[in-house]
Amino acid sequence: MAALLQIVMSGILDQDIMYLPGVGPKRKEILVSQLNIKTWGDLLEYYPYKYVDRSKVYAIRELTGDMPTVQIKGAIQSFEEFGEGRRKRIVAHFSDGRDVVDLVWFGAKNWVYDSYKPGTEYIVFGKPQPYNGRYQFAHPDMEKAANVQLSTMGMQPYYITTQTMKNRGITSRSVEKMTKALVTRIPQGSIPETLLPSQIARLHLIPREEALRKIHYPKSLRDVQQAQERLKFEELFYVQLNILRYATEQRHKYRGYTFQHVGAPLNTFYKTNLPFDLTGAQKRVVHEIRDDMRSGLQMNRLLQGDVGSGKTLVALMAMLIAIGNGFQTCIMAPTEILAEQHLQTIQGFLKGMDIRVELLTGIVKGKKREEVLAALADGSINILVGTHALIEDNVVFRNLGLAVIDEQHRFGVAQRAKLWKKSERPPHILVMTATPIPRTLAMTLYGDLDVSVIDELPPGRKPIVTIHKYNNQMTSLYAGIAKQIKEGRQVYIVFPVIEEGKKKNLKNLEDGYESLKQIFPQFAMSKVHGQMKPKDKEAEMEKFVRGETQILVATTVIEVGVNVPNASVMVIMDAQRFGLSQLHQLRGRVGRGAKQSFCILVTGYELSQDTKKRIDIMCQTNDGFRIAEADLKLRGPGDLEGTVQSGMAFDLKIANIARDGQIVQLARNEAQRIVNDDPDCVKPENALLWNHLKELKNTNVNWGVIS
Repeated sequence: MAALLQIVMSGILDQDIMYLPGVGPKRKEILVSQLNIKTWGDLLEYYPYKYVDRSKVYAIRELTGDMPTVQIKGAIQSFEEFGEGRRKRIVAHFSDGRDVVDLVWFGAKNWVYDSYKPGTEYIVFGKPQPYNGRYQFAHPDMEKAANVQLSTMGMQPYYITTQTMKNRGITSRSVEKMTKALVTRIPQGSIPETLLPSQIARLHLIPREEALRKIHYPKSLRDVQQAQERLKFEELFYVQLNILRYATEQRHKYRGYTFQHVGAPLNTFYKTNLPFDLTGAQKRVVHEIRDDMRSGLQMNRLLQGDVGSGKTLVALMAMLIAIGNGFQTCIMAPTEILAEQHLQTIQGFLKGMDIRVELLTGIVKGKKREEVLAALADGSINILVGTHALIEDNVVFRNLGLAVIDEQHRFGVAQRAKLWKKSERPPHILVMTATPIPRTLAMTLYGDLDVSVIDELPPGRKPIVTIHKYNNQMTSLYAGIAKQIKEGRQVYIVFPVIEEGKKKNLKNLEDGYESLKQIFPQFAMSKVHGQMKPKDKEAEMEKFVRGETQILVATTVIEVGVNVPNASVMVIMDAQRFGLSQLHQLRGRVGRGAKQSFCILVTGYELSQDTKKRIDIMCQTNDGFRIAEADLKLRGPGDLEGTVQSGMAFDLKIANIARDGQIVQLARNEAQRIVNDDPDCVKPENALLWNHLKELKNTNVNWGVIS
């Protein structure tokens, strides 16, 4: 009987949402299409995004304009009507016995008069806003005071709802009523636990069932905090457990090539070709890579470094170690421009050395392509530089020992995995990114990779000066541009769109290019954007690289891959349209020479608070990691460029990578402890954790990880 009861209780959360009182088939259709809520369990895990304390009533004299939603108690004294037709508004003068506020409704005249009567005492709930010397509440929630027991209301939950839901009559209050009906129908003891009793006790967490009840119906702020802490930890713990279990399995499963020697190529390069002394950070990272490649395990290392920090040189030294041990190497870049830039950089570093470097991209065709493929197969090519063309089936290496992947977030997991099949054993993998990633995000996004950071710039680099200018200050800006060009420098001017379309308030490249030709008739210009034919784009870029043109007018296609040390000015038009990470990447196109460089952010006067913060941060610091932290907090992990394609799940239900850094670390430590203790996932005392992880991976949540 007890066993039967447990089966019934464990299945209650799998019941169709349609059969919950207050839902039915029509509402189910909306819940499924808008929120993917199909079962009682799905609704139980649809968490509130905020809470309002409904136990407190404010006196009107206590109200301030910066308050969030509050509630007051009193009666309507009288009604007034203003305007005509659709613009008609109904105003109720509402008093708590001492002071007066206005309650305002637009339209809905008959409904307002039928619903609310003067002289009846109501609880009014809404946001107070100052208007004409008095506070007003627009379309407030109102209930008869006689029907409300304030002492039992506690914290009222609020749920995110889409416009489609609102149009069909499903508001936050509707979802609240559904969850209340659900929670009251779930018997005590019917929600399975997902953490070990020892974890709950040691980490001072509340049980899962208690957390799920409190998250929807907390009686106090303490209830909210306890529930959120438990549910956030659980969510992040299983993300980390999945990553670390995967990483451990990969390390045990795949042996790496053992590079026992540093080898002659690296020694020769270090003595004769190294153009400048390595920074302390570069030396540290080279040692970390060297230790990986002689360990006998496959290296999977992420190399983070800000723009201009010298990542390519470190990657080249790793490739020279592989070559010195008799292996081939490759470097895969996301664009042809960046691939060609790497080719030129590497060939420049290796000048005079007997090392063959070739390019393989979409523009390498015919006889040349055949020659490259043949030389790759017979082993005579040491370093192959290319784009995704490297992973095509007909590209065959003789013995690939190291693959370097640049700006890896531009490649999908499946694309990167194809590189593994290019060798008898999986080659060592070095992943590079110039997009600094906050530690909490890297722990989740790249949790299965060892991380190296180059946090020093080469000596002699001057910090880029970043300045914010408004649209009405263009005359002084143009004068500054002319001065820089006359001193022998070059200038980038970036526009957010190519042609004027629906976003007519944005500066567009085509009009901007024509205007700039009239403003600077004495200077030669290049124009580059993503809709140009690759051949034409390359030709324009080459003119700028060779110094034949002084101004490059472009869209964000120049975000990565352009290295022109003589360029000293980056002008970004309509800078409010770009995220922090993108602004930082664009700024990194200058500051590559010894001369002082400048980045000018041009905007209009009307800026949102978030935009002002972005612009201020850019003007205050060149530190990519500080900028990345700020970007994460402003935009959230799901919006950061590249994270969506990365292969890691970011559809977290309650945790927030930006704000919950301490919980991320706690979850990471706990997951590491479990994996270290039970790497083969076989210990009976951990069966609950491993079984729940399997269940999660069978859901529709994206639990893929980076390879």
